[in-house]
Amino acid sequence: MDFSLTFEQQTLVDALTDFVETELYPHEAVVEETRAVPQEVADDIRTKAKAAGYYAMNMPEELGGGGLDYQTMAQVERVLGKPSAALSLLIKRPTKILLGCKGDQVDEYLMPAIRGDKIDCFALTEPGAGSDARAIVTNAKRDGSDWVINGVKQFISHADVADFIILFAVTGMDETPKGPRKRFTSFLLDRDLPGLRIEPMKSICTRGYNPNMIYLDNVRVPETKILGEEGGGFNFANDWLYSGRVMLSAHCLGRAERVFAMACDWAANRKAFGKTIGEFQGTGFKIADMATDIKIAELMVKEAAWKMDEGRLTRDEASMVNLFASEMVGRVTDNALQIFGGMGVMEDFPIQRFWRDARIERIWEGTSEIHRDVIARDTLGKYRR
Repeated sequence: MDFSLTFEQQTLVDALTDFVETELYPHEAVVEETRAVPQEVADDIRTKAKAAGYYAMNMPEELGGGGLDYQTMAQVERVLGKPSAALSLLIKRPTKILLGCKGDQVDEYLMPAIRGDKIDCFALTEPGAGSDARAIVTNAKRDGSDWVINGVKQFISHADVADFIILFAVTGMDETPKGPRKRFTSFLLDRDLPGLRIEPMKSICTRGYNPNMIYLDNVRVPETKILGEEGGGFNFANDWLYSGRVMLSAHCLGRAERVFAMACDWAANRKAFGKTIGEFQGTGFKIADMATDIKIAELMVKEAAWKMDEGRLTRDEASMVNLFASEMVGRVTDNALQIFGGMGVMEDFPIQRFWRDARIERIWEGTSEIHRDVIARDTLGKYRR
């Protein structure tokens, strides 16, 4: 299988790389210091991204998006993984489950999200339901023609700047051969609804792209705010989770490549005891390990994206690429910090930021432990008689 980039893909990667280095990199320090993107900077980047055709590249072309396939989107995410997350998310890729919008929802949510007039966020995780998504207890109960929602969501990225929330709630119980099971439904909630409150959380990583708590106290919405069908929430979520794991892996790959280049430049030019530190085996072997890790992650990301385009990516394969790439960027950033020595932990240098940011990658798209469990169960299942 030839995974080399086409002329069109390489042209996009080169142009987007130039955009990121010119328009995003210069603002990383202020985002790191203030934990926010200044509004005038955010507006300027969004305007320029839209003009360049970089907005909503993951959405269908006939709806005004970029219409890119998964293989090309993986390359886009690879580039957008290099800058600060708060800045890269200004080049918005709306949550694809919004394609389930129907009727008035199309004009109220889907099209504004594609145009960049509205920003969405995805609310699934709860204080008692992280990796085990089916443990959520936020509930929606029918009251006449409305639904009344109560509960708490946690670690909801971008909720502080979102215009609306794609929220998952339990809407009842179904009897199945394996016993009662919760029925999950997704809702579209405007952030200014009575009873809905968003409160920020402080994280040590991805500053400016902040996690939030969402509190729902008798939030009332009409039936028309259901995304898809009542009880069909996870039909959307699974599609989002699979692509999310591959795109996260592409992000990790891009960040690792940026850090690796910095570490190589430092190792090739920093001198100690009369020679460059890269000439010492202890440093040289780190460089070799980092290069090998990055190459393996690159091949895994390309294959996973290709299989997604073919509709053949399996659950365990999505977990494999997520597991390897997220742990890979942790090893690469840790080795880079070691190569930089004391300067690596100085706030004036970006290495410590990459090192901190890398840590969340083993958690937020499913922990490493969960991915290993998925891989083991699916693998052993093929051998059970």
